Amino acid sequence: MRTRTRVLAVIAGLAAASIALSGCLYSMIPPETTPTKGVTASPDTSGVSDDLLPYYGQHVEWTSCGQGFECADIKVPLDWENPSKADLKIAVIRHLAPSSSRIGSLVTNPGGPGESGVQFVRDGMSTAVDKTVENAYDVIGFDPRGVGASTSVVCLDAKDMDSYLFDIPSGTRGSAAWDAQLKENNTRFAESCDQNSKGILQYITTENAARDMDVLRAVLGESKLDYLGYSYGTMLGATYANLYPERVGRFVLDGAVDPSVSSLQSGVTQGIGFESALRAYMADCLKKSGCPFRGTVDDAMADLGTLLASVDAKPLKNDDGRYLGADSLMTGIVAALYSQDSWKYLTEALKDVLAGDPNVAFQLADFYYNRTPEGKYTDNLFEAFNTYQCMDYPNDATQAEKDAAQAELKAKAPTIAPYWSNPDVSICDSWPYPATGKPGKIAANGAAPIVVIGTTNDPATPYSWAVSLADQLSSGVLVTRVGEGHTGYNKGNVCVDTAIDAYLIKGTVPKDGLHCG
Repeated sequence: MRTRTRVLAVIAGLAAASIALSGCLYSMIPPETTPTKGVTASPDTSGVSDDLLPYYGQHVEWTSCGQGFECADIKVPLDWENPSKADLKIAVIRHLAPSSSRIGSLVTNPGGPGESGVQFVRDGMSTAVDKTVENAYDVIGFDPRGVGASTSVVCLDAKDMDSYLFDIPSGTRGSAAWDAQLKENNTRFAESCDQNSKGILQYITTENAARDMDVLRAVLGESKLDYLGYSYGTMLGATYANLYPERVGRFVLDGAVDPSVSSLQSGVTQGIGFESALRAYMADCLKKSGCPFRGTVDDAMADLGTLLASVDAKPLKNDDGRYLGADSLMTGIVAALYSQDSWKYLTEALKDVLAGDPNVAFQLADFYYNRTPEGKYTDNLFEAFNTYQCMDYPNDATQAEKDAAQAELKAKAPTIAPYWSNPDVSICDSWPYPATGKPGKIAANGAAPIVVIGTTNDPATPYSWAVSLADQLSSGVLVTRVGEGHTGYNKGNVCVDTAIDAYLIKGTVPKDGLHCG
């Protein structure tokens, strides 16, 4: 996600993001395989302490919520260290497998942190899993604590969010006056989150969300958790595996986050990843007649840098009154780089910006922020993302470390670097609570095989992170997809899809190091 004028270190980004993504229609199941509605499993309370029995032992009431889906709310403790303190609500959705072929429940997470798992399953079942898995599992989506329809973080209204994200500071980028405005706005944002979120901010952490997933496993009646996590969902899944290795079932972590990497270094690595993806886009664009750039890839990148500097100096006014500066244009570029299917929209946006029209570029930026054409935000993705970011990662980098990170970014991602994260101006500097998490390797000793998927030119979760996570996990198995875009499963690579389907459905563990070109 983004701060107001720069792209933050995206812990996970938007899983399976594609501008071409549309809501999928519910496929009717033949009468002889119609799933049973309203099934309420007996909770699995084995080994649960008395103070947690009200959560693990709760019986879930599922109700129809349209298009063949069922929805429910479960309760989890606000504070896992003091379960009697208060409850939080977790919103859950499921799509039932045909009763004749059902093998269990598959919990999914689309990433973020802050993406709605309920919307992910409801609006994009064909993106969440392929048809083979859909017919074998009850596919479960949930909004983690702080997110969406669960007890959620609340910060700014739509008007103030527009101002925070899109208003352009006065003065020169990087000047003391510019940075002072950013710091003031970050402080206002953080204070609004604290004031409007009813005391939950300090409990919105990945570790707590992973513990919530164990309650979800139990109330689904499963002794082990089968899980498919994308992007940040890999961090959530790896954290769960580390907490409950004996309860790991069939686990797939796609588009892996490296839990041992600091927030500062994550930002640098992702900036370099997006620069690489941008160069791949340019190489493809230059082969096509409609490309607005000419010459070599280096020539095109230099011209794009000139364009970014141009709108930075003289922003373009959109029909809705917003001004497109370099930061919003960079947001649109980043949004399109998540999926190769979106490159054509990036070409259209850049061509129009060169002609003085920012409309398509704003459409891409709005897609990134889940903002509607009417100026509404469909969820609280930005607020939740920053809450998890500030609570999971200590804001303790030294000035020397910050300077070194910026130098590395400028050297390896020169086009993106001027409009990427500035560690000297961070939302987390203003956050009202200290982080409770910290980076560290995750081994999950004793867990069943955990399959980690990495895509070789994934910009949001670089391939090196998948290699690292698979190596850290005591039972990690690495599957490599050679290609562009974010995440690797269910993207049309037969080698990857066949291996993952066989693992999820039959338990056949892929060969470690499987390379899918």
